[in-house]
Amino acid sequence: MSTPGAWLDARRAVEGVVRDTSGRVLGGLVRSLGDFVLAEDALQDAVALALERWPVDGVPANPGGWIVVAARRRALDRLRRRATRTRKEAEVLLAERLAREVDEDVPDIPDERLALVFTCCHPALSEEARVALTLRTLGGLSTPEIARCFLLPEVTVAQRIVRAKRKIQDAGIPFQVPAREALPERLSSVLAVLYLVFNEGYVATSGGLLRADLCDEALRLARILDELLPGEPEVEGLLALLLLTDSRRATRVDATGALVTLDEQDRSRWDRERIAEGSAVVTRALGRRRAGPYQVQAAIAAVHAEAPRAQDTDWWQIVGLYAALEALAPTPIVSLNRAAALAMAAGPEVGLRVLDDEAIAGPLDGYHLLHSARADLLRRLGRHDDAAEHYRRALALVTNDAERRYLERRLAEVTRR
Repeated sequence: MSTPGAWLDARRAVEGVVRDTSGRVLGGLVRSLGDFVLAEDALQDAVALALERWPVDGVPANPGGWIVVAARRRALDRLRRRATRTRKEAEVLLAERLAREVDEDVPDIPDERLALVFTCCHPALSEEARVALTLRTLGGLSTPEIARCFLLPEVTVAQRIVRAKRKIQDAGIPFQVPAREALPERLSSVLAVLYLVFNEGYVATSGGLLRADLCDEALRLARILDELLPGEPEVEGLLALLLLTDSRRATRVDATGALVTLDEQDRSRWDRERIAEGSAVVTRALGRRRAGPYQVQAAIAAVHAEAPRAQDTDWWQIVGLYAALEALAPTPIVSLNRAAALAMAAGPEVGLRVLDDEAIAGPLDGYHLLHSARADLLRRLGRHDDAAEHYRRALALVTNDAERRYLERRLAEVTRR
Protein backbone atom coordinates (compact mmCIF):
# COMPACT_ATOMS: atom_id res chain seq x y z
CA MET A 1 0.00 0.00 0.00
CA SER A 2 1.38 3.41 -0.93
CA THR A 3 1.56 6.36 1.42
CA PRO A 4 0.55 9.92 0.45
CA GLY A 5 4.25 10.83 0.36
CA ALA A 6 5.10 7.91 -1.92
CA TRP A 7 2.23 8.79 -4.22
CA LEU A 8 3.39 12.43 -4.40
CA ASP A 9 7.00 11.39 -5.11
CA ALA A 10 5.81 9.02 -7.83
CA ARG A 11 3.62 11.67 -9.42
CA ARG A 12 6.52 14.13 -9.48
CA ALA A 13 8.75 11.47 -11.03
CA VAL A 14 6.16 10.69 -13.70
CA GLU A 15 5.67 14.39 -14.47
CA GLY A 16 9.44 14.81 -14.73
CA VAL A 17 9.77 11.88 -17.14
CA VAL A 18 6.88 13.11 -19.24
CA ARG A 19 8.25 16.66 -19.45
CA ASP A 20 11.90 15.68 -19.99
CA THR A 21 11.75 12.50 -22.08
CA SER A 22 8.29 12.29 -23.65
CA GLY A 23 9.64 13.61 -26.96
CA ARG A 24 12.35 10.96 -27.06
CA VAL A 25 9.96 8.19 -25.96
CA LEU A 26 7.20 9.16 -28.37
CA GLY A 27 9.61 9.64 -31.24
CA GLY A 28 11.06 6.17 -30.70
CA LEU A 29 7.58 4.65 -30.50
CA VAL A 30 6.42 6.35 -33.70
CA ARG A 31 9.54 5.15 -35.50
CA SER A 32 9.02 1.61 -34.22
CA LEU A 33 5.25 1.41 -34.76
CA GLY A 34 4.86 3.58 -37.84
CA ASP A 35 1.62 4.83 -36.33
CA PHE A 36 1.44 8.24 -34.62
CA VAL A 37 -1.94 7.69 -33.02
CA LEU A 38 -1.07 4.22 -31.69
CA ALA A 39 2.24 5.52 -30.31
CA GLU A 40 0.61 8.43 -28.46
CA ASP A 41 -2.16 6.25 -27.08
CA ALA A 42 0.37 3.66 -25.88
CA LEU A 43 2.47 6.38 -24.23
CA GLN A 44 -0.57 7.74 -22.41
CA ASP A 45 -1.41 4.21 -21.26
CA ALA A 46 2.13 3.78 -19.94
CA VAL A 47 2.01 7.10 -18.06
CA ALA A 48 -1.30 6.10 -16.46
CA LEU A 49 0.22 2.74 -15.45
CA ALA A 50 3.26 4.49 -13.94
CA LEU A 51 0.97 6.66 -11.82
CA GLU A 52 -0.68 3.47 -10.58
CA ARG A 53 2.41 1.32 -10.03
CA TRP A 54 5.27 3.62 -8.97
CA PRO A 55 3.68 4.72 -5.67
CA VAL A 56 3.51 1.01 -4.72
CA ASP A 57 6.66 -0.42 -6.34
CA GLY A 58 8.86 2.68 -6.09
CA VAL A 59 10.31 4.80 -8.89
CA PRO A 60 12.44 2.59 -11.19
CA ALA A 61 16.14 3.22 -11.72
CA ASN A 62 15.55 3.98 -15.41
CA PRO A 63 12.14 5.74 -15.49
CA GLY A 64 12.30 6.54 -19.20
CA GLY A 65 13.18 2.96 -20.09
CA TRP A 66 10.33 1.68 -17.88
CA ILE A 67 7.91 3.95 -19.76
CA VAL A 68 9.20 2.69 -23.13
CA VAL A 69 8.76 -0.98 -22.20
CA ALA A 70 5.32 -0.33 -20.70
CA ALA A 71 4.28 1.63 -23.80
CA ARG A 72 5.44 -1.23 -26.06
CA ARG A 73 3.32 -3.67 -24.09
CA ARG A 74 0.27 -1.44 -24.26
CA ALA A 75 0.83 -0.92 -27.99
CA LEU A 76 1.09 -4.69 -28.44
CA ASP A 77 -2.21 -5.19 -26.60
CA ARG A 78 -3.89 -2.61 -28.80
CA LEU A 79 -2.35 -4.07 -31.97
CA ARG A 80 -3.45 -7.60 -31.13
CA ARG A 81 -7.01 -6.45 -30.56
CA ARG A 82 -6.96 -4.49 -33.80
CA ALA A 83 -5.37 -7.35 -35.78
CA THR A 84 -7.97 -9.78 -34.44
CA ARG A 85 -10.73 -7.43 -35.55
CA THR A 86 -9.40 -6.38 -38.96
CA ARG A 87 -7.17 -9.38 -39.82
CA LYS A 88 -4.92 -7.10 -41.84
CA GLU A 89 -1.62 -8.77 -42.66
CA ALA A 90 0.44 -5.64 -41.97
CA GLU A 91 -1.01 -5.28 -38.48
CA VAL A 92 -0.52 -8.98 -37.73
CA LEU A 93 3.14 -8.77 -38.82
CA LEU A 94 3.69 -5.60 -36.78
CA ALA A 95 2.17 -7.25 -33.71
CA GLU A 96 4.44 -10.29 -34.16
CA ARG A 97 7.54 -8.10 -34.47
CA LEU A 98 6.58 -5.99 -31.47
CA ALA A 99 5.96 -9.15 -29.42
CA ARG A 100 9.59 -10.18 -30.00
CA GLU A 101 11.04 -6.85 -28.80
CA VAL A 102 8.47 -5.75 -26.25
CA ASP A 103 10.50 -6.74 -23.17
CA GLU A 104 13.93 -5.85 -24.52
CA ASP A 105 16.00 -3.64 -22.22
CA VAL A 106 16.15 0.02 -23.15
CA PRO A 107 19.49 1.31 -21.84
CA ASP A 108 19.24 4.45 -24.01
CA ILE A 109 16.11 5.99 -25.44
CA PRO A 110 16.71 6.61 -29.16
CA ASP A 111 16.49 10.29 -30.03
CA GLU A 112 13.86 10.78 -32.73
CA ARG A 113 12.78 14.24 -31.57
CA LEU A 114 13.89 16.01 -34.75
CA ALA A 115 11.65 13.83 -36.90
CA LEU A 116 8.90 14.30 -34.34
CA VAL A 117 9.05 18.10 -34.40
CA PHE A 118 9.01 18.20 -38.21
CA THR A 119 6.01 15.87 -38.21
CA CYS A 120 4.14 18.01 -35.67
CA CYS A 121 4.95 21.20 -37.61
CA HIS A 122 4.16 19.89 -41.09
CA PRO A 123 2.74 22.63 -43.36
CA ALA A 124 -0.33 20.46 -44.07
CA LEU A 125 -1.48 21.10 -40.48
CA SER A 126 -3.05 24.37 -39.38
CA GLU A 127 -0.91 26.73 -37.28
CA GLU A 128 -3.15 26.15 -34.24
CA ALA A 129 -2.78 22.39 -34.62
CA ARG A 130 1.00 22.64 -34.97
CA VAL A 131 1.28 24.64 -31.75
CA ALA A 132 -0.96 22.30 -29.74
CA LEU A 133 0.66 19.14 -31.09
CA THR A 134 4.22 20.41 -30.54
CA LEU A 135 3.50 21.40 -26.93
CA ARG A 136 1.77 18.07 -26.33
CA THR A 137 4.33 15.75 -27.92
CA LEU A 138 7.70 17.48 -27.73
CA GLY A 139 6.96 19.61 -24.67
CA GLY A 140 5.07 16.97 -22.70
CA LEU A 141 2.30 19.40 -21.71
CA SER A 142 -1.11 17.92 -20.97
CA THR A 143 -4.24 19.05 -22.80
CA PRO A 144 -5.47 20.99 -19.72
CA GLU A 145 -2.06 22.71 -19.42
CA ILE A 146 -2.14 23.80 -23.08
CA ALA A 147 -5.72 25.00 -22.67
CA ARG A 148 -4.73 27.08 -19.62
CA CYS A 149 -1.76 28.55 -21.49
CA PHE A 150 -3.94 29.90 -24.29
CA LEU A 151 -7.12 30.47 -22.25
CA LEU A 152 -9.03 28.01 -24.42
CA PRO A 153 -11.60 25.38 -23.47
CA GLU A 154 -10.01 21.97 -22.97
CA VAL A 155 -12.38 20.47 -25.51
CA THR A 156 -11.12 22.91 -28.16
CA VAL A 157 -7.48 21.94 -27.58
CA ALA A 158 -8.36 18.24 -27.45
CA GLN A 159 -10.18 18.49 -30.77
CA ARG A 160 -7.23 20.26 -32.38
CA ILE A 161 -4.86 17.53 -31.22
CA VAL A 162 -7.18 14.72 -32.36
CA ARG A 163 -7.69 16.33 -35.77
CA ALA A 164 -3.94 16.89 -36.19
CA LYS A 165 -3.12 13.25 -35.39
CA ARG A 166 -5.87 12.08 -37.74
CA LYS A 167 -4.50 14.34 -40.49
CA ILE A 168 -1.01 12.89 -40.02
CA GLN A 169 -2.44 9.38 -40.24
CA ASP A 170 -4.86 9.91 -43.13
CA ALA A 171 -2.56 12.07 -45.24
CA GLY A 172 0.39 9.74 -44.71
CA ILE A 173 2.62 12.57 -43.44
CA PRO A 174 6.03 10.90 -43.15
CA PHE A 175 7.83 10.64 -39.84
CA GLN A 176 11.18 11.93 -41.03
CA VAL A 177 13.56 14.86 -41.17
CA PRO A 178 13.19 16.64 -44.54
CA ALA A 179 15.91 16.29 -47.13
CA ARG A 180 18.57 18.98 -46.99
CA GLU A 181 17.13 20.86 -49.98
CA ALA A 182 13.66 20.97 -48.37
CA LEU A 183 14.94 21.86 -44.90
CA PRO A 184 14.80 25.71 -45.09
CA GLU A 185 11.13 25.76 -46.12
CA ARG A 186 10.05 23.19 -43.53
CA LEU A 187 12.27 24.64 -40.80
CA SER A 188 10.53 27.99 -41.09
CA SER A 189 7.30 26.31 -39.97
CA VAL A 190 9.01 24.83 -36.91
CA LEU A 191 10.63 28.15 -35.95
CA ALA A 192 7.34 30.00 -36.43
CA VAL A 193 5.62 27.64 -33.97
CA LEU A 194 8.25 28.20 -31.27
CA TYR A 195 8.21 31.97 -31.89
CA LEU A 196 4.43 32.04 -31.61
CA VAL A 197 4.51 30.08 -28.34
CA PHE A 198 7.06 32.51 -26.88
CA ASN A 199 5.15 35.58 -28.04
CA GLU A 200 1.95 34.33 -26.45
CA GLY A 201 3.90 34.00 -23.20
CA TYR A 202 5.61 37.39 -23.51
CA VAL A 203 2.51 39.38 -24.54
CA ALA A 204 -0.50 37.23 -23.77
CA THR A 205 -3.57 37.64 -25.96
CA SER A 206 -5.70 38.30 -22.90
CA GLY A 207 -5.48 38.37 -19.11
CA GLY A 208 -2.17 39.45 -17.57
CA LEU A 209 0.74 40.53 -19.74
CA LEU A 210 3.06 37.58 -19.08
CA ARG A 211 2.74 33.80 -19.10
CA ALA A 212 6.12 32.68 -17.77
CA ASP A 213 5.40 28.98 -18.37
CA LEU A 214 5.00 29.55 -22.10
CA CYS A 215 8.19 31.63 -22.33
CA ASP A 216 10.10 28.91 -20.50
CA GLU A 217 8.65 26.17 -22.70
CA ALA A 218 9.50 28.00 -25.93
CA LEU A 219 13.06 28.54 -24.70
CA ARG A 220 13.40 24.89 -23.73
CA LEU A 221 12.17 23.73 -27.14
CA ALA A 222 14.45 26.22 -28.92
CA ARG A 223 17.43 24.79 -27.01
CA ILE A 224 16.38 21.28 -28.03
CA LEU A 225 16.14 22.34 -31.68
CA ASP A 226 19.57 24.00 -31.49
CA GLU A 227 20.96 20.79 -30.02
CA LEU A 228 19.37 18.71 -32.80
CA LEU A 229 20.38 21.05 -35.66
CA PRO A 230 23.79 22.39 -34.61
CA GLY A 231 25.18 25.21 -36.72
CA GLU A 232 21.82 26.14 -38.32
CA PRO A 233 21.94 29.97 -38.32
CA GLU A 234 18.20 30.67 -38.06
CA VAL A 235 17.80 28.17 -35.22
CA GLU A 236 20.61 29.99 -33.43
CA GLY A 237 18.97 33.29 -34.35
CA LEU A 238 15.67 32.28 -32.81
CA LEU A 239 17.34 30.98 -29.65
CA ALA A 240 19.32 34.22 -29.30
CA LEU A 241 16.21 36.31 -29.89
CA LEU A 242 14.27 34.46 -27.20
CA LEU A 243 17.14 34.68 -24.71
CA LEU A 244 17.69 38.41 -25.25
CA THR A 245 13.99 39.24 -25.18
CA ASP A 246 13.34 37.08 -22.14
CA SER A 247 16.19 38.76 -20.26
CA ARG A 248 13.82 41.71 -19.73
CA ARG A 249 10.94 39.62 -18.42
CA ALA A 250 11.25 40.61 -14.75
CA THR A 251 10.97 44.31 -15.60
CA ARG A 252 8.03 44.14 -18.02
CA VAL A 253 5.40 44.79 -15.35
CA ASP A 254 5.45 46.59 -12.01
CA ALA A 255 4.27 45.30 -8.64
CA THR A 256 0.64 45.98 -9.61
CA GLY A 257 0.91 44.11 -12.92
CA ALA A 258 0.95 47.31 -14.97
CA LEU A 259 2.98 47.42 -18.20
CA VAL A 260 6.41 49.06 -17.99
CA THR A 261 7.69 50.25 -21.37
CA LEU A 262 11.23 49.55 -22.54
CA ASP A 263 12.48 53.08 -21.89
CA GLU A 264 11.16 52.98 -18.29
CA GLN A 265 12.46 49.54 -17.30
CA ASP A 266 15.07 49.10 -14.56
CA ARG A 267 17.95 47.75 -16.64
CA SER A 268 19.92 46.74 -13.55
CA ARG A 269 17.34 43.95 -13.13
CA TRP A 270 17.79 42.56 -16.64
CA ASP A 271 19.15 39.00 -16.68
CA ARG A 272 22.81 39.51 -17.59
CA GLU A 273 23.50 35.79 -17.98
CA ARG A 274 20.81 35.48 -20.64
CA ILE A 275 22.06 38.64 -22.34
CA ALA A 276 25.62 37.28 -22.46
CA GLU A 277 24.45 33.92 -23.80
CA GLY A 278 22.07 35.45 -26.34
CA SER A 279 24.71 37.91 -27.59
CA ALA A 280 27.23 35.10 -28.03
CA VAL A 281 24.71 32.95 -29.91
CA VAL A 282 23.65 35.70 -32.32
CA THR A 283 27.30 36.65 -32.95
CA ARG A 284 28.02 33.02 -33.80
CA ALA A 285 24.96 32.82 -36.06
CA LEU A 286 25.74 36.02 -37.97
CA GLY A 287 29.31 34.81 -38.40
CA ARG A 288 27.98 32.01 -40.62
CA ARG A 289 27.03 34.71 -43.18
CA ARG A 290 23.57 33.32 -43.94
CA ALA A 291 21.49 36.07 -42.38
CA GLY A 292 17.80 35.46 -41.79
CA PRO A 293 14.91 37.27 -40.07
CA TYR A 294 15.42 35.71 -36.64
CA GLN A 295 19.13 36.59 -36.63
CA VAL A 296 18.37 40.22 -37.52
CA GLN A 297 15.68 40.45 -34.82
CA ALA A 298 18.17 38.99 -32.35
CA ALA A 299 20.72 41.61 -33.41
CA ILE A 300 18.14 44.35 -32.71
CA ALA A 301 17.46 42.87 -29.28
CA ALA A 302 21.22 42.78 -28.64
CA VAL A 303 21.56 46.51 -29.41
CA HIS A 304 18.86 47.24 -26.82
CA ALA A 305 20.56 44.93 -24.31
CA GLU A 306 23.95 46.61 -24.76
CA ALA A 307 22.65 50.09 -23.86
CA PRO A 308 23.16 50.74 -20.12
CA ARG A 309 20.46 53.43 -20.24
CA ALA A 310 17.54 53.96 -22.60
CA GLN A 311 19.06 57.25 -23.85
CA ASP A 312 22.27 55.39 -24.78
CA THR A 313 20.47 53.19 -27.34
CA ASP A 314 21.99 53.32 -30.82
CA TRP A 315 18.73 54.02 -32.64
CA TRP A 316 20.33 54.57 -36.04
CA GLN A 317 21.84 51.10 -35.88
CA ILE A 318 18.39 49.73 -35.02
CA VAL A 319 16.86 51.63 -37.97
CA GLY A 320 19.45 50.03 -40.27
CA LEU A 321 18.72 46.57 -38.86
CA TYR A 322 14.99 47.04 -39.37
CA ALA A 323 15.68 48.08 -42.96
CA ALA A 324 17.61 44.82 -43.39
CA LEU A 325 14.73 42.93 -41.80
CA GLU A 326 12.27 44.59 -44.21
CA ALA A 327 14.37 43.32 -47.11
CA LEU A 328 14.29 39.76 -45.70
CA ALA A 329 10.69 39.74 -44.41
CA PRO A 330 8.71 42.67 -45.81
CA THR A 331 5.60 42.95 -43.63
CA PRO A 332 3.63 45.98 -42.39
CA ILE A 333 4.51 45.13 -38.78
CA VAL A 334 8.25 45.24 -39.56
CA SER A 335 7.66 48.61 -41.26
CA LEU A 336 5.77 49.79 -38.17
CA ASN A 337 8.72 48.87 -35.96
CA ARG A 338 11.15 50.63 -38.31
CA ALA A 339 9.00 53.76 -38.16
CA ALA A 340 9.02 53.66 -34.36
CA ALA A 341 12.82 53.31 -34.35
CA LEU A 342 13.14 56.14 -36.88
CA ALA A 343 11.04 58.36 -34.61
CA MET A 344 13.51 57.72 -31.80
CA ALA A 345 16.50 58.45 -34.07
CA ALA A 346 15.21 61.39 -36.14
CA GLY A 347 12.24 62.73 -34.18
CA PRO A 348 8.52 62.04 -33.91
CA GLU A 349 7.59 64.07 -37.04
CA VAL A 350 9.68 61.76 -39.25
CA GLY A 351 8.28 58.64 -37.62
CA LEU A 352 4.71 59.92 -37.95
CA ARG A 353 5.14 60.54 -41.69
CA VAL A 354 6.27 56.94 -42.16
CA LEU A 355 3.40 55.60 -40.02
CA ASP A 356 0.89 57.53 -42.15
CA ASP A 357 2.08 55.71 -45.28
CA GLU A 358 -0.83 53.68 -46.66
CA ALA A 359 1.39 50.58 -46.91
CA ILE A 360 1.46 50.55 -43.09
CA ALA A 361 -1.72 52.38 -42.11
CA GLY A 362 -4.00 50.39 -44.43
CA PRO A 363 -3.16 46.78 -43.47
CA LEU A 364 -2.69 47.62 -39.77
CA ASP A 365 -5.75 49.80 -39.20
CA GLY A 366 -7.23 47.05 -36.98
CA TYR A 367 -3.99 46.56 -35.02
CA HIS A 368 -3.91 48.28 -31.64
CA LEU A 369 -0.14 48.83 -31.65
CA LEU A 370 -0.34 51.00 -34.79
CA HIS A 371 -2.75 53.40 -33.08
CA SER A 372 -0.78 53.22 -29.83
CA ALA A 373 2.46 54.12 -31.66
CA ARG A 374 0.77 56.96 -33.54
CA ALA A 375 -0.77 58.26 -30.31
CA ASP A 376 2.61 58.21 -28.58
CA LEU A 377 4.25 60.25 -31.37
CA LEU A 378 1.37 62.74 -31.37
CA ARG A 379 1.69 63.05 -27.59
CA ARG A 380 5.41 63.79 -27.90
CA LEU A 381 4.56 66.50 -30.46
CA GLY A 382 2.09 68.09 -28.03
CA ARG A 383 -0.93 67.26 -30.23
CA HIS A 384 -2.92 65.95 -27.28
CA ASP A 385 -6.40 65.89 -28.85
CA ASP A 386 -5.15 63.86 -31.81
CA ALA A 387 -3.21 61.59 -29.45
CA ALA A 388 -6.34 61.00 -27.38
CA GLU A 389 -8.25 59.94 -30.49
CA HIS A 390 -5.68 57.27 -31.32
CA TYR A 391 -5.39 56.08 -27.72
CA ARG A 392 -9.16 55.52 -27.83
CA ARG A 393 -8.86 53.60 -31.09
CA ALA A 394 -6.11 51.46 -29.59
CA LEU A 395 -8.24 50.81 -26.51
CA ALA A 396 -11.10 49.62 -28.71
CA LEU A 397 -8.81 46.98 -30.22
CA VAL A 398 -6.57 45.82 -27.34
CA THR A 399 -7.35 42.50 -25.61
CA ASN A 400 -4.64 42.34 -22.94
CA ASP A 401 -5.51 43.80 -19.53
CA ALA A 402 -2.04 45.15 -18.77
CA GLU A 403 -1.79 46.92 -22.12
CA ARG A 404 -5.31 48.27 -21.65
CA ARG A 405 -4.39 49.80 -18.30
CA TYR A 406 -1.28 51.40 -19.85
CA LEU A 407 -3.33 52.92 -22.67
CA GLU A 408 -5.94 54.19 -20.23
CA ARG A 409 -3.22 55.89 -18.19
CA ARG A 410 -1.79 57.55 -21.30
CA LEU A 411 -5.26 58.64 -22.43
CA ALA A 412 -5.90 60.21 -19.03
CA GLU A 413 -2.59 62.11 -19.25
CA VAL A 414 -3.26 63.66 -22.66
CA THR A 415 -6.89 64.38 -21.79
CA ARG A 416 -5.84 66.34 -18.67
CA ARG A 417 -3.41 68.37 -20.75
